[in-house]
Amino acid sequence: MGSVTSYFGPLCGEEQKIEEERHFRGNDRPFNLSYHYAVSMEGQNDPWSSSEHRSSVPSVFLQDNAITTSKYSVFTFLPLNLFEQFRRLANAYFLSLMLLQLIPQISSLSWFTTAVPLILVLSITAVKDASDDIVRRKSIYWDFFETRRLVGNSADLMLLSSSEPLNLVYVETAELDGSAPIFLSLSGEVRCEPPNNRLDKFRGTLSLDGQTYSLDNDKVLLRGCTVRNTDWCFGLVIFGGPDTKLMQNSGKTTFKRTSIDHLMNVLVLCIFGFLAFMCTVLAIGNGIWEVREGSVFTIFLPREQGVNAALSSFLSFWSYVIVLNTVVPISLYVSVEIIRLGNSFYIDWDRKMYYPKNDTPAQARTTTLNEELGQIKYIFSDKTGTLTQNIMTFNKCSINGKAYGEPLRLQTQVDFSWNKLADPKFSFHDHSLGETVRGGNLEARAFFRLLALCHTVMPEEKKEGELHYQAQSPDEGALVTAARNFGFVFRSRTPESITAMEMGIKVVYELLAVLDFNNVRKRMSVIVRSPEGKLTLFCKGADTIIYERLHPSCNKLKEVTTIHLNEYAGDGLRTLVLAYKDLDEDYMNDWKRRHHEASTAMGDREERLEELYEEIEKDLMLLGATAVEDKLQDGVPQTIEQLAKADIKIWVLTGDKQETAENIGYSCNMLREEMKEIFVVAANTAEGVKEELQNKRGIRSYCYSLRGLLCLRSIRPPAAHIGVGISGQEGMQAVLSSDFSFAQFRYLQRLLLVHGRWSYLRMCKFLGYFFYKNFTFTFVHFWYAFFCGFSAQTVYDEWFITLYNMVYTALPVLGMSLFDQDVNDRWSFQYPQLYAPGQLNLYFSKKAFVRCMMHSCYSSLILFFIPWAAMHDTVRDDGKDIADYQSFALLAQTCLLVVMNIQLCLDTYYWTAVNHFFVWGSLAAYFAITLTMYSNGMFLIFTSSFPFIGTARNSLNQPNVWLTIFLTSLLCILPVVAFRFILIQLRPTINDKVRHTVRKEALPAPAPRRPPARRISTRRSGYAFSHSQGFGDLVTSRRFLLKMPLRSRPVVFTQTDSALAQSQPQHYRTIAEEREEPQSPQAVAAAAAQ
Repeated sequence: MGSVTSYFGPLCGEEQKIEEERHFRGNDRPFNLSYHYAVSMEGQNDPWSSSEHRSSVPSVFLQDNAITTSKYSVFTFLPLNLFEQFRRLANAYFLSLMLLQLIPQISSLSWFTTAVPLILVLSITAVKDASDDIVRRKSIYWDFFETRRLVGNSADLMLLSSSEPLNLVYVETAELDGSAPIFLSLSGEVRCEPPNNRLDKFRGTLSLDGQTYSLDNDKVLLRGCTVRNTDWCFGLVIFGGPDTKLMQNSGKTTFKRTSIDHLMNVLVLCIFGFLAFMCTVLAIGNGIWEVREGSVFTIFLPREQGVNAALSSFLSFWSYVIVLNTVVPISLYVSVEIIRLGNSFYIDWDRKMYYPKNDTPAQARTTTLNEELGQIKYIFSDKTGTLTQNIMTFNKCSINGKAYGEPLRLQTQVDFSWNKLADPKFSFHDHSLGETVRGGNLEARAFFRLLALCHTVMPEEKKEGELHYQAQSPDEGALVTAARNFGFVFRSRTPESITAMEMGIKVVYELLAVLDFNNVRKRMSVIVRSPEGKLTLFCKGADTIIYERLHPSCNKLKEVTTIHLNEYAGDGLRTLVLAYKDLDEDYMNDWKRRHHEASTAMGDREERLEELYEEIEKDLMLLGATAVEDKLQDGVPQTIEQLAKADIKIWVLTGDKQETAENIGYSCNMLREEMKEIFVVAANTAEGVKEELQNKRGIRSYCYSLRGLLCLRSIRPPAAHIGVGISGQEGMQAVLSSDFSFAQFRYLQRLLLVHGRWSYLRMCKFLGYFFYKNFTFTFVHFWYAFFCGFSAQTVYDEWFITLYNMVYTALPVLGMSLFDQDVNDRWSFQYPQLYAPGQLNLYFSKKAFVRCMMHSCYSSLILFFIPWAAMHDTVRDDGKDIADYQSFALLAQTCLLVVMNIQLCLDTYYWTAVNHFFVWGSLAAYFAITLTMYSNGMFLIFTSSFPFIGTARNSLNQPNVWLTIFLTSLLCILPVVAFRFILIQLRPTINDKVRHTVRKEALPAPAPRRPPARRISTRRSGYAFSHSQGFGDLVTSRRFLLKMPLRSRPVVFTQTDSALAQSQPQHYRTIAEEREEPQSPQAVAAAAAQ
């Protein structure tokens, strides 16, 4: 009711008030209801849901707060769905056409010839829409309520209490790809911001016992979160129904359309114009014929009173609109949706895109963009978690000017058996570092002490000595694990302390403050007090950021550390610089007081805190640097190489600095040493980037010709036509918002070069054949008009017209569109250049459409005039006359159907049993239905509906009829075969060349894996922070992050002894355009020796 009121209120002149603030009280339902943004829940044991209470509140305030994402209800489905379907131009056209057929003066066809196909199309679309809507439909209600474990929250709550100690709650925010524990054990009067879509911010105040407290986003449990590790919790509803932040963010979904969709819309409009042109020509012909010849026939066919040549011409126009309606494809859109759905299933079922390690198959999350995958020109990709595994390993470090971590290949791993709390999975090869730490080196111990304390990692210890770390970023997890193995074990934390085991001795540090990381600071710090009372600030961050804050006495050490950082950059490692600072007690007390004031301020809170952070994080003492490795996923260099050969430009977005981005570009084959035109755009603004590109070369032409591009975070790529999500270590956010998803980047080449290319090829073949068969069918009517006095008489039987698109030609073209392929997947990888025609729109375009019309015009001339000439003045072999309208109609439609099937066979590259069944089955169905409809029995039962009695029996037993069918088919098909043969000889396409190669060669074998070449560089590596807000506020505010239980899913494939189940990467050997000559055994042996 509320939604209806809010919709019609403005229409009735009701003034809309802008809500500036929300004001409500805990446990005061009447007060909250008076503001009409709350409603009592119809639940059990709810004293406020009684009819007496509801009647005491004005009905305008009692809004229906149920939320549904569905479009229809049981009562509105039929009218709304029909309304939406008839908004499509083609459906509205055929509805108007059916209405015209009800007018006897202009209709020469029965109404069912249009009604039956239209009803079928509407029914199929309605079933699809209803199925989609049932999936979307869900309702939620909100009020003061209790939330239990593993139950999705249905409103934005301010938490009051829970079943856990300290009122802790762990929530899973799948929509936001993160999690945060929240607690609050307060009640009172709340004033807060009005509903908005800012998920990361919340402003409000809580008044309790005369005191006012600040409320922020940490005290709110958003709708869509799932409560875990908590039996129950109670909360006060802040926003409910459509006011929740999640629903405020769920704007109208943008419907993506492919380039073929846009082309079809243009072509359909052109077809309408062409139809009007043909009807105008025939109407003019009718007027001329009526003036010159029509008066002769008035003795036999007298005109109706008041009908003259002009009126007859006008009526003839609309009659031919009905007769020639098949030029507008009524079943086109439904057939396209079926083809797209089938090609989507191929992606879901592809075992070669299944990742058994995580039990993750590929998934087509949308069914409307398949063929667009075959026309990709640019790929915009993230780096971390997309190209890389996002699993960090601690490889090297620099401590007080000495580098560690250069392993000798024959050197064994460091033995950590002396450390009972060491992680057995940790691997390190430089024994000197362990000896340095155990030898009592103060700098080395301070280095790992910093790594053990300066972080926001949450520990979990189920059994004694079995530590499990949950880190905000894999970088932090790797660094804390390294410190753990070298004797500085982070054991546990409370909001006020951090407990660590330092070389076997338990040490408890008082945690005074956490200066958390963000994208602007690019560093984090903690301030702790040791058991001896010493105050220390530990800081880690990006090298450029830390260097600016170092004490001048560290200049010499900074130079040595910089050399080590450059060496680490050559290996593409992610680095952090570590520093510390001893603090004075008096200064710390004053700083902490000012920090508390800033953190509780309602205005300018972030700015005031940043000033305090800048003040204390200066004059730092350098300790050293760390280097962690984020390895590339299997097959990334090979995949990028394949995509580059397919002329796909790849742009990679990375959060690293320029130097690290370049190193990653070389390691994944985006950049190669032989590239000469590599330059850097260092501008920070759009205008600056444009100016630098224009100075280099024309900006537009240069961007189009780029082979690869690495973008930093400051550059925002354009919105993508297709979103592809990879379900890696960084969560499922990309998957949830994607159109296609899979587990590994290497599967992208199969998605594009195989599924995308096949989908585009099949769709183009379908459209070309579909327009060809419909135009040919219609043009025969056009030529027949010149021989029937432009009377709008049909050349075919009415039942053939009805069943032509629905039965006789539907399945064969669907079979070709679902199963056809020019070459198999192995050859598609062998020749990635096969992808280029899709990028250039060579398979179907406006030119191809015009060629299709010309082909249809030629075929229709043959299909009409050859049967007409063969039947003219012809008699049966028994001397009886056969030159009648019904015999000619049967012959013309039989020739048409045979030619259409032969043409489809010529267009089909890949034959399956299903294709054979559809082609031969459609022909068999035609003859069976024709013989049945033209039988004596059908005529006796339905005399007016089946007038072609005995036509099939009398015509199909004549040799000259079958000779005419053969001659017509030969004349239609022979020029097509000849033209294609000449075209292949003179101008062969890449497809022709590859298909010729396929017929001569065996399948290509997979190439052995090539180890990536190490590239030495002097470029500086970047920092290794995650680019999201840290957990510092949670650490210091008595809120903990517990381990989230893993959700299990059924295993898709149970076989584990195959190469696929062992998660072996797909590798495809590189080939040249021309076939290489085979080498002699001696040459092969010499090459192997080299």
